[in-house]
Amino acid sequence: MDHAARIIDANANRAREGPRVMEDTARFTLNDSTLTADCKDARHQLRAALGTLPLRETDLVMARDTPGDVGTAITTELEHTREQGIASMVSAACKRTTEALRTIEEASKLIGSDACAFETIRYRVYDLEKRLLLRLAPKCPQWKLCVLITTELCTHHSPVEIIKRAAASGAECIQIREKTMPDAQLLDYCSSLVETCRSLGVHSIINDHVGIAKLTNADGVHLGKDDLPTNAARQILGIGRWIGRTCSSHADAVEAIKAGADSCGLGPVFPSPTKPKPALSGPQLIADYTADQRTAGTPYLAISGITPENIESLAHAGCKGVAVSSAVCMSEDPGAVCRLLVEGIAPPTLRA
Repeated sequence: MDHAARIIDANANRAREGPRVMEDTARFTLNDSTLTADCKDARHQLRAALGTLPLRETDLVMARDTPGDVGTAITTELEHTREQGIASMVSAACKRTTEALRTIEEASKLIGSDACAFETIRYRVYDLEKRLLLRLAPKCPQWKLCVLITTELCTHHSPVEIIKRAAASGAECIQIREKTMPDAQLLDYCSSLVETCRSLGVHSIINDHVGIAKLTNADGVHLGKDDLPTNAARQILGIGRWIGRTCSSHADAVEAIKAGADSCGLGPVFPSPTKPKPALSGPQLIADYTADQRTAGTPYLAISGITPENIESLAHAGCKGVAVSSAVCMSEDPGAVCRLLVEGIAPPTLRA
């Protein structure tokens, strides 16, 4: 009994500490009232479960022997660092909690107690860890200009040359969109372009192919309506890579964000010279998106048929970012087109 009490006491202390770190992170870092309440509830659930053990609090305290604990002097380098900042801190707290709960489960069986409550709390902490780390992951930026690279549209320059000129002229993201390239060839092609983007300091997004986005270590993936669901893509990509979704209506955007999308491609806003668009959303979709608190906080890009000649109407609708393909890729001077697009999305009359 004394050995079981000592094990339970030490791990109860560890298990109580973790949810407090989780709760304070949700409260003070994320300002998330729902997540804060859930972490707090898990902490109280743990306290209640500990109260059901056939051991008094004084029994646990009296079983404690801090000076004689041989484990207090055993440490590792990782215990003293949190290389990824708050995310590392939360991850360590969650793992410490679940490990402690697992030990309490086993030790409680030695004293004839039901371990089910601690198992339930352990699974709850697993879920809270996922939710916290998703919220703490780097947010997708609000790019002003994303250039969509398709090999067959690169009529005057190679894809690499267009990326270099676009990056030097204000493009912040490159989306690699190849609909017909075989997967084996696409993997090598994307690997090369992602590395080019990384060397130039611009983000890289793979169109449609979630697996290739992960294998090439791209910054994310952009998915259409018929591609993988967002939750399935997240299971493959993990935390830290962005998922964008094409949304042809405001309702689509609301649903995409609710499902976990990090950004939305809004459109088609204009007719496309490369792909027929039976229905156009126009600049109004941008206005609706930015006016709704459910969507306004999520980055977006207006898509389809955008050129320096028509970008002003998007700017007047409050548009902050555009994705452009043929206007850049088919130009003899893609850098000049990119500069006009970046300037056009925030003309001087709208900056004041």
